[in-house]
Amino acid sequence: MAISPPFPPYPPRPPGGAPEDGVLRHAHWWQRRWVRYGALVTLLALSGLVILALVRAQTGTEGFLVGLGLAVLPVPLLVAAFRWLDRVEPGPWRNLVFAFAWGACAAALIAIVANSFATRWIATATADPSSADTLGATVIAPVVEESAKAAAVLLVFLFRRRDFTGIVDGVVIAGITATGFAFTENILYLGTAFGTDQLTGDTGIASVTAATFFVRVIMSPFAHPLFTVLTGIGFGVAALSGDRQHLRRVLLPLGGLLLAMGMHALWNGSSTFGEFGFFAVYAAFMLPAFGLLTWLVVWTRQRELRTVREELPAYAAAGWLTPAEPFALGSMRARRVARDHAGRHLGKAAAREVARYEAYATSLAFLRHRGRRGRANADFVVRERELLNELWRRKDVARPALDHAARVTAPRARMVPPPWPVYGAYGYGAGHGPLQPYGQAPDPGYGYGYGYPPGPAYGSPAGPPPGHPTDHSAPGHPTGHSGPGHPAGPHPSPYPYR
Repeated sequence: MAISPPFPPYPPRPPGGAPEDGVLRHAHWWQRRWVRYGALVTLLALSGLVILALVRAQTGTEGFLVGLGLAVLPVPLLVAAFRWLDRVEPGPWRNLVFAFAWGACAAALIAIVANSFATRWIATATADPSSADTLGATVIAPVVEESAKAAAVLLVFLFRRRDFTGIVDGVVIAGITATGFAFTENILYLGTAFGTDQLTGDTGIASVTAATFFVRVIMSPFAHPLFTVLTGIGFGVAALSGDRQHLRRVLLPLGGLLLAMGMHALWNGSSTFGEFGFFAVYAAFMLPAFGLLTWLVVWTRQRELRTVREELPAYAAAGWLTPAEPFALGSMRARRVARDHAGRHLGKAAAREVARYEAYATSLAFLRHRGRRGRANADFVVRERELLNELWRRKDVARPALDHAARVTAPRARMVPPPWPVYGAYGYGAGHGPLQPYGQAPDPGYGYGYGYPPGPAYGSPAGPPPGHPTDHSAPGHPTGHSGPGHPAGPHPSPYPYR
């Protein structure tokens, strides 16, 4: 696996424009990116207007406003939870905005129209409206709603493949889509309940609005995200599969979708299981499932951080990263410290550059991990070079911040002096020294914390250790600047760290 070949700093641009212009110069007009984006935005906007008109027609203006005010309460908490989960390799905001808009507009519109049509058709065919409503809630609604929400995950999986690399990405996209869907559905249910209270005169805790709010917003705001996350997990595992595992890439998302439909059907049908059927299903099934999936996604997040710590040292050995960076990039606390340090000394723009550096480095670690497992895509080498270029462009801002974060957040270790008298930091005599943080004492170099020989700190006046990619006096090292912009690039072999 090539990790440090010399190559030009940026891909060559065709004359007269960006790379896309050269590729799409002779393409049909509907294949242009702005046309696709425009069509998607138009579709979502029209869906939003139609769903707004339908919900307002069923709830009335006053009921719509009440439902909107109550339904929006759990949305920031759910979005923040999924965004926290996505912090290791944060996806672009446009994917999350699309997922939420699809769930709130397109998926909700499909569900309302299809559920109403199917229930009405069953009632007409069977001449039994009550049975039609039960069948529609327990069979038709789960199939239609989960399929409509899964469409957003499928679109991101197909057209934003670089942003969809694993289980966490599937969980986040699916969860945000379901959050948008639940938002619109809660407006409808809460607005309808408020209209019922207006007719009956009920107020306070005894009102239908209060009961609906308690069940849908307090007890089970995670219900729809929980169902659709199963579909997202299926797509996430498929994303980890190789390009040639076609059957696996089809069956896993389909299996996740079927599980989501089954759990949704059980939840909707719980009210038909007797007086306490709803609470029994909630306590015996929904809460354990929620706890299990929460543990799974948090464990997956920790595994991603471990992957970063394990894969990036190869690039540090080749000179693309400093020795401290794999540790700092594999710790969420160290990442936050690095961003804060850059923002405090260089401004918000520098903090954003450090955040981008962290995201690109994480993507690089995941890419190498897939490559070592034989699951890399055909564009592995191109993608690796792109990520290395992005890192090299930001190294002057990001490296000092990450090195600082590594020193601040490294675990403390007891320094044990040798059993003979030594002048200097250890003093005289034997015995256990005080607890000191890695990389800070008795010498500020990284050697004490990262398994490398002690020496001056990176960037200190004493200069980098011999053989470091920035040490131009090292034997055989090219003079001048190293890296992608230099014909030689970073040193092609691992540096002599032990």
